Amino acid sequence: MPDWNSPAELAVDAAAFLKFIHAMAGLYFWEWVTTLDYEWAFITRQKRFHYPAVFYFLNRYSLLFTMIGLLIAEDSTSEINCQALYTFNQITGQAASGLASINLSIRTIALWQNDKRVVIPIVIIILGHWSLILQGVTVTATWQDGVGCVVGGVNNTILAATFIYSMCFDLVILSVSMYKLVVSARTGRSQLMSLLFQDGLMYFFIAFLSNMLAVVFILLNLNAILSVIFNIPAAIFSTIVACRAVRRLNNFATKGPEIFSSTGHSFRAAPTAGNVVAPTKSDLHHGVHVQMQTFTVADDHVSDTDVHELERKGRGVPDVEAGDGSPSVEYKVPYGASAL
Repeated sequence: MPDWNSPAELAVDAAAFLKFIHAMAGLYFWEWVTTLDYEWAFITRQKRFHYPAVFYFLNRYSLLFTMIGLLIAEDSTSEINCQALYTFNQITGQAASGLASINLSIRTIALWQNDKRVVIPIVIIILGHWSLILQGVTVTATWQDGVGCVVGGVNNTILAATFIYSMCFDLVILSVSMYKLVVSARTGRSQLMSLLFQDGLMYFFIAFLSNMLAVVFILLNLNAILSVIFNIPAAIFSTIVACRAVRRLNNFATKGPEIFSSTGHSFRAAPTAGNVVAPTKSDLHHGVHVQMQTFTVADDHVSDTDVHELERKGRGVPDVEAGDGSPSVEYKVPYGASAL
């Protein structure tokens, strides 16, 4: 068993920590650059801005500033205030983990349609999470000539409690979401339900494993460097999967409503829905009456391929009408179906 606090071991761990931080920074910078089109869609107003996007952007950019701060701390050649810089890095890094959980919570709240029985407990859990995140400085760092910023000590108790709380929080959110999805699946799972289920599982397992690895090294308390070495990967992986889940859900919603019936069958309606006309009844030759709901869509948003596809599947009957002078296409779907 090596002496984990010997000068030689600390020097080796510091070198490994330096290379590890650069690798993690490269990973996150690559993720950030390759997904800037999402931000551009908001800037150019291709996407409408809603309040959940605030937590999404706070999550992304708090971690971005954390990685920049860590690179400054590790690569500085002239003396800097290491304690102030590490305090900033700690707050923004822990905030990124907390915001990742909030992004998952918002999806769960939306899934339950703002049910107070779900919203109130989740808000209480979030407040408890942030009370740990904002506990104060748990890492101390000092400047050493010829070395740079050196981590001097870590408050393992608060740090471990924060990560364990995050793991339990994510488990509660996943359980509540899965319960809702299982109940909804009894009437046929839609594409949206499947997306939420898959993303929720992916987020939970990646975030849980990365947080668990950080907790193990915190509790082992080998030395000050190894106690915090896996904190950054936990924040990075949680942020990446949470932001990807938000983007996937938003991109799914912009493709148009999904129509699904009580029989479990589902299909996507036209990309852009226009006016929803009141339900009508159509008479069939054998005297059977079927209630229909009509979606009117401007024909410049509907391609011939969409029309022929609906006709081929037998799920819609396209009609052409002249309203205000501009042609439009109507798709009639069963009135008993639900549109998300």
